[in-house]
Amino acid sequence: MTSRRQFLRRSLALAAGSQAASMINRGRCRLWAGTEYSTRAIDLVRQATVIDMLGLITLDWAKWERWRRDPAAFTPADLQRLRDSGVTVFHVSVRLNTDSPWRATQNWLRGWNRFLGWHGEHFVTVRSLDQVGQVKATGKIGVMLGMQDSVHFRDTGDVARFRGLGQLVSQLTYNSANALGSGCWVGADEGLTPYGASVIAAMKQAGMLVDVSHCGPRTTMEALEAGGPHVLVTHSNCRTLVPPQPRCKYDDVIRATAAQGGVMGITAIRRFVRVDEPMTVEDVLDHFDYVARLVGVEHAGLGSDAAVDGTGGTLVHGLERSTRVYELAEGLIRRGYSNRDIEAVLGGNFLRVLARVAPTPELVPAPPRLPAENPLAGAGAAVS
Repeated sequence: MTSRRQFLRRSLALAAGSQAASMINRGRCRLWAGTEYSTRAIDLVRQATVIDMLGLITLDWAKWERWRRDPAAFTPADLQRLRDSGVTVFHVSVRLNTDSPWRATQNWLRGWNRFLGWHGEHFVTVRSLDQVGQVKATGKIGVMLGMQDSVHFRDTGDVARFRGLGQLVSQLTYNSANALGSGCWVGADEGLTPYGASVIAAMKQAGMLVDVSHCGPRTTMEALEAGGPHVLVTHSNCRTLVPPQPRCKYDDVIRATAAQGGVMGITAIRRFVRVDEPMTVEDVLDHFDYVARLVGVEHAGLGSDAAVDGTGGTLVHGLERSTRVYELAEGLIRRGYSNRDIEAVLGGNFLRVLARVAPTPELVPAPPRLPAENPLAGAGAAVS
């Protein structure tokens, strides 16, 4: 089995080789993936605290299971791929397709805690703003744990239980209705339920962020009223630009999110970007522009809804690569954004929300003890 010292030595060697492969040419640089970007874009990504508010480190669940069970299964090459992405903090969030969400979600989070604990020299579990600062200062990779449904909360007391396990973000509903409210695919959105309102109150008390990316319009608006600054749209796009797509947000929702000081993360998933093919990076940039014009650039962020190793064929061409953050930075430069605004979009805006709502770890209760189980046993996972 590879020792931690051997792992670190091999990681440093890979990093050195990656940097040596870079080639500066007329203000441009060819990165490890062979793609050339402006030095301005590269510098912006490296200076910024880049937060992908729906970004997975892998969608290969068999690989993830190996990583969870064996520290040596996570190789220096795996680590380098994450470093090369340019992302400082990944918000790792899925929906578990299971009949036992309460237990499956606890085991999912415990699996992450085990993996991150094994590789503490490379990762930080983000539970508070202080830890985001630690990520950037130490050069580590931050992982923020979330879920794309809140069905694992049996009652309001469970919010503190899962906060103690490290869950920082919880999406109220997935695409359908649950006990908290209606998802975006529900024909008649009946809004936030009384139980949903009480769960939001418990989330605010625990310092947990409320995600409404998949909620229906009425449920989203009522959640914003109930949750205020704790509510985010981590990964969605603008309904005006994609009228048939219920997963995208209407202008009144975007305005209400901004009025609470919130941020909307823009996704690169094709069906949320444009109705017709072909579509390019420019079409994704149109959504950043739309939010900036409607409510201000301080309310736009990154929520790629993708993994470093891609999301099948669902991503817009040009953003399938692990270096998609550099591509977006380059595009924002083309659109005339200032360095300050680009850094805000890449992560500074979401960082502002974390500073406002996330308490210090000492305020978070200790997690309950459960027998070790496979977190994906009998449970599939979904992201978009």
